[in-house]
Amino acid sequence: FGVRNSALNMAETATETGKAFAKLPASVKPGVVTGSALTDLLDAAKEQGYAIPGVNIVGSNSINSCMEAAAKYGGPIMVTFSKGGGQFIAGKSVPNDADEASIAGTIAGAKHVHEVAELYGVPVVLHTDHCQKAWLPWIDGLLAASEEHFEKTGSPLFSSHMLDLSEEPLEENIGICKSYLEKFAKVGILIEFELGVTGGEEDGVDNTDVDSSRLYTQPEEVFYAYEQLSQVEGGAFTCAASFGNVHGVYAPGNVDLQPIILYNSQEYIKEKIGSDDDKPMRFVFHGGSGSSVEDIQYAIGAGVVKMNIDTDTQWAFWDGVRAYEAKYHDYLQGQIGSPEGDDKPNKKYYDPRMMLRAGEESMAARLVKAAEDLKCVNVLN
Repeated sequence: FGVRNSALNMAETATETGKAFAKLPASVKPGVVTGSALTDLLDAAKEQGYAIPGVNIVGSNSINSCMEAAAKYGGPIMVTFSKGGGQFIAGKSVPNDADEASIAGTIAGAKHVHEVAELYGVPVVLHTDHCQKAWLPWIDGLLAASEEHFEKTGSPLFSSHMLDLSEEPLEENIGICKSYLEKFAKVGILIEFELGVTGGEEDGVDNTDVDSSRLYTQPEEVFYAYEQLSQVEGGAFTCAASFGNVHGVYAPGNVDLQPIILYNSQEYIKEKIGSDDDKPMRFVFHGGSGSSVEDIQYAIGAGVVKMNIDTDTQWAFWDGVRAYEAKYHDYLQGQIGSPEGDDKPNKKYYDPRMMLRAGEESMAARLVKAAEDLKCVNVLN
């Protein structure tokens, strides 16, 4: 499929058109994408039939792997911070009773992305993952940082935030989302909301024992959310509707995915609002592990513009580290002494950068494969 080898190559074609990327709206440029540029990017994905990988990260190594992969496959990337991931970036030894570590770490990671993203020559979306009702103070802290950043630069620090209030009644879920969207819209932040429940477990969110009926969202619920959030002036949103998705790793065939729910929801909204747009809602896909490529691509056809990836990239990073240790095992048993001689130093093998780089490369390779499945290859130029 001819993935690109450098950010420079990706920009060559677009230079002739006066846009940063020939296949994307002029508003979309290399680096962090926010506001109208973000909605332009998501709408381009919806119209052109691909989904952006949304990858959970835990530090600069996994952040850089995301952007390295995007430069290779020639497409956008969504760097996603969880509350736990933010805490890990700040340091597990520091207090987090009032979410101070989660807030500080997530902000620190976002600032890292802002500093280096343009170097990779790709559009980068800065997103946060599942935020339950009890975790809203985390989002409040991040919003304050975006408001400060907006005052200085005219853009928010974060591109988008996900509020996962699916455990609450529908009206309360959407009511809280609407109140936050009113704040987000003032600084150009998009909201992602969840309807129904994504099964399985991910980063402190455990839905392994949830009633199976809650894994499938109804079109009427999707329309209710669309109608309510559309009332917010300048508001932008995506919907994580449940259609059998499950977090975690599962063998193919063990997940009963029903992406037809997304098609039915689009048709329902279209009829209700009298739209000519066959896909008025921007959907996102959580819990793709165990889903076939065919089901994933069928969901993309229904307006899915982003798919979350976590379990597979965690394994890929570890697998890279594991392979590095296996390859250089005999050089990693002491500071001095190797197959090359009892007095030979091993510093260049146990330098942490060596194993971490191996993890980065393995994770980036897995993301290139994910981009292929999501039809997100060579979509810039």
